[in-house]
Amino acid sequence: MTLRISWNEASARRLQRQFLANPAERDTPVPDIVAAMLGAHAQVLSAAELSVGVRATGVTRDGVRGALWEERALVKTYGPRGTVHLLPAAELPLWSSALPAVRSAASQPAPDVRVSEEQAERILAAIADALDGTCLTLDELGEQVVARTGSWAGDLVMPAFQDLWPRWRQVMYRAGQSGALCFAPDSGRGRGRRATFTRPPRFTPLPADEALGELVRRYLRAYGPATPRTFAKWLAAKPGWAAELFARLAEAGAIEEVVFDGAGDWWIAAGDTDFPEERVRGVRLLPYFDAYGIAAQPRESLFPGDAYRRALAGGQAGNYPLLLVDGVVAGVWHQRRRGRRTTVTVEPIGRLTGRQQRELGERVDRVGEVLGTAVELVVGEVGVGPHA
Repeated sequence: MTLRISWNEASARRLQRQFLANPAERDTPVPDIVAAMLGAHAQVLSAAELSVGVRATGVTRDGVRGALWEERALVKTYGPRGTVHLLPAAELPLWSSALPAVRSAASQPAPDVRVSEEQAERILAAIADALDGTCLTLDELGEQVVARTGSWAGDLVMPAFQDLWPRWRQVMYRAGQSGALCFAPDSGRGRGRRATFTRPPRFTPLPADEALGELVRRYLRAYGPATPRTFAKWLAAKPGWAAELFARLAEAGAIEEVVFDGAGDWWIAAGDTDFPEERVRGVRLLPYFDAYGIAAQPRESLFPGDAYRRALAGGQAGNYPLLLVDGVVAGVWHQRRRGRRTTVTVEPIGRLTGRQQRELGERVDRVGEVLGTAVELVVGEVGVGPHA
């Protein structure tokens, strides 16, 4: 008999496995928390630090930075969707094999801008060689790439932020995904606060098919039930490619179909059939681009009613920090730091009960602990737009 799963059951399990139902114990390694999230979005590092901190007892931004820059147990690099993430260093053999094998849905540059696959491979090899055992700024890395490949790699042809980038930059995210590049420990320090890059520790990638299968299973354990389309959306991959991948894994018995909220073609990892009966109650605060808000589907259930309009930017998740109440989005929030003090403005959709208001105060205090600042809670309208 096909397993039938409700939204509340799926939501409760996802929140539990994300350390959002209950925070991780104090001795839980930071990389284990990041692994449970399938990476922490780190385009803005403070958001990644907060994503980890709100999931753990006693972890602050200093603890996340220590794991990243001192212990090197985390790596800051290009991860899912070609965006900057924190990933566990021990999982690089998985990520660096799976991500390059994803068939991206991203639009291609114009024919006179794009590089051929042969040129891309030359650029990737040049990046890996240039960064081996050293740290370089972006400009320094570009000089080394051009010296190793040819002047064509440095042609200023890529439109970007009212400027033109050199041709080789279109391959940069692939260098991170394949393990040829990561952000350096001194990134943003000592060189006019410019980011610097290096090569991560050497490792042996997994076979591509094995890595893709494991990535699907981990995604389903963290965010399932899921469909091939939601998996493709999470990775910015082509839906048809994801459907073929799921079909192969289903045929191999690695995943199994379930009925989720009355609909078929939703999948879980084979045998991973335990779901809590009780809905997770309470208030949570998630920062920009938190993994849960981006990956959990269907989006209409996570962002019910007015939350879909208020907390999404044209249907795109991640642009606003989220207020969760009883496992669904129930508002947005914003932090503004002035000196040693931070004002956290929370805009609920609807009224909060007295208990929820008290818990909101506790969650705001936890934000202050993670960021190392005194906090003041204001309940009212958030007057800034996305990414503010």
